[in-house]
Amino acid sequence: MTTNPLDDPFYYLNNFQRVLAWLAQRYADVLSIDEQRFIEAFAALPRPSQGLLVRMVMRKGLHFRLGKLRYHEIGDIGAAVQPLIVLGWVQEQAELSLAELFEVLLKPEILLCLGHAIEQPKAKKADWLLALGERFSQPQPFGAWCPQLEDRLFSLTVMALCDRLRLMFFGNLYQDWSEFVLADLGIFTYEAVEFSAESRGLRNRQDIDACLFLHECQQSFEAGETLETIVARINALDLDNPWLERRRGKLLFQIGQHAERIGEFASALCVYRDCSYPGARLRMIRVLERIGEYALALELGEAAAQSPQSAAERQALVRIVPRLRRKLGGPPVPRPIAREVERLDLHLPRVDPALPVEYCVQAHLHDDAAPVHYVENSLVNSLFGLLCWPAIFAPLPGSFFHPFQRGPVDLLNEDFHERRAELFAACFAELDDGRYRGTIRRRYVEKYGVQSPFVFWGALSEALLDQALDCLPAEHLKRWFSRLLLDIKANRAGMPDLIQFWPQHKTYRMIEVKGPGDRLQDNQLRWLDFCHEHQMPVAVCYVQWAEQGA
Repeated sequence: MTTNPLDDPFYYLNNFQRVLAWLAQRYADVLSIDEQRFIEAFAALPRPSQGLLVRMVMRKGLHFRLGKLRYHEIGDIGAAVQPLIVLGWVQEQAELSLAELFEVLLKPEILLCLGHAIEQPKAKKADWLLALGERFSQPQPFGAWCPQLEDRLFSLTVMALCDRLRLMFFGNLYQDWSEFVLADLGIFTYEAVEFSAESRGLRNRQDIDACLFLHECQQSFEAGETLETIVARINALDLDNPWLERRRGKLLFQIGQHAERIGEFASALCVYRDCSYPGARLRMIRVLERIGEYALALELGEAAAQSPQSAAERQALVRIVPRLRRKLGGPPVPRPIAREVERLDLHLPRVDPALPVEYCVQAHLHDDAAPVHYVENSLVNSLFGLLCWPAIFAPLPGSFFHPFQRGPVDLLNEDFHERRAELFAACFAELDDGRYRGTIRRRYVEKYGVQSPFVFWGALSEALLDQALDCLPAEHLKRWFSRLLLDIKANRAGMPDLIQFWPQHKTYRMIEVKGPGDRLQDNQLRWLDFCHEHQMPVAVCYVQWAEQGA
């Protein structure tokens, strides 16, 4: 009989111990002396003390009042905290700034302790903090701040160390300890992947320090630090890890976009010039055009057009380069003639203004003999994800670092397909001999609910799956899946909103819906063009709302 891990009141401690055991086994050569000592000393603590420390680590902040620490499984908090104080992992006399004090006190308690200095008792805590800041500028222990309160304050000193351990386990700092609880509850289920000895995101101590450094730079950027200072620090970082190099490129790209938005175009150009992240070159061309450097923009644009980084860049350059030539006095260049796509024009009653236009069209076109489904990007991606599951979740070095990954870390890397070419070829071969139908149906049952970067479980049903496999030609599936692999980031979006099936005739039609005033986006235009090129049935439906009573 299967037991629920959450039935154990120390479930959170068990999860923390799993992480420590994982790190001791897989990162022994990377752990610092302090981290090794922490793992050893933690194992020797009494269970209540272990539980209390983990409870504090998993909570928000660094300071905790004794009166707020109530855990039935731990019992006497005062006794449990004592070994932690002896080890120096918790302090009782830590000095607090006024801002830190305000974080652990309620408004009535602030009035009790500092009411003599507060001129506006009905104001907000933030106003009190601002007004009292200069007068109470020196930190002091909790007892000195609040002698009237019969309470003790415990302050964590090992949070930074625990964050480093969390970073090593997850490979990032945006996932936290709640991942275990969500998995234990069955809310998230992850594919079981075999981890090789080489499957570590952070291979050495330098990688850990670099990852933490980039995280600090991200926080400094979000806090408003001078862009030039942050960029200089990021560029000075010495990296020998392709995964971290991509992280650096993404952060620089975000900084460049921010510089554009606030009008610091010189800073944006400096960032984009040295940024290898996809899209940086196109942004640089756009900034040069925006500041009137048409000749430089054209030179870079023409060079990029000879070897575009992606279909999105090629599409943008088709518009940008002729425009730049005109601005420099060149002859007008005729625009490429757009491919003709079937057009539907509908006048529909606006029954419910809150109902998306796609649902209105779906209801209007739906027929029992020709059902219509609102799928957008979900159907093609899901069919791809189910068929190619073994390739996507292949345990290649540098792809999976821990048991809570939705997909491989290198999913958006340029060599993602290349590294798994034989595996994807084996999956695609099933489209040639007809096995794919049975494989997709079987995998839908076997893997239902398991996290995937492609499968939209909430959008799939057995009826939709059966209709899709009966009506979508294998040749079309193969072309769509091949296009996905050319540029996963760009091509897994932009697909038509609706799909209509004619099961009796085993045919289909995709429909992109546009409400009044809506225009086709670039990624949608690329998908429509691709479908038209390969004679796939697709239409664009333009909706106008019919006047009530007309």
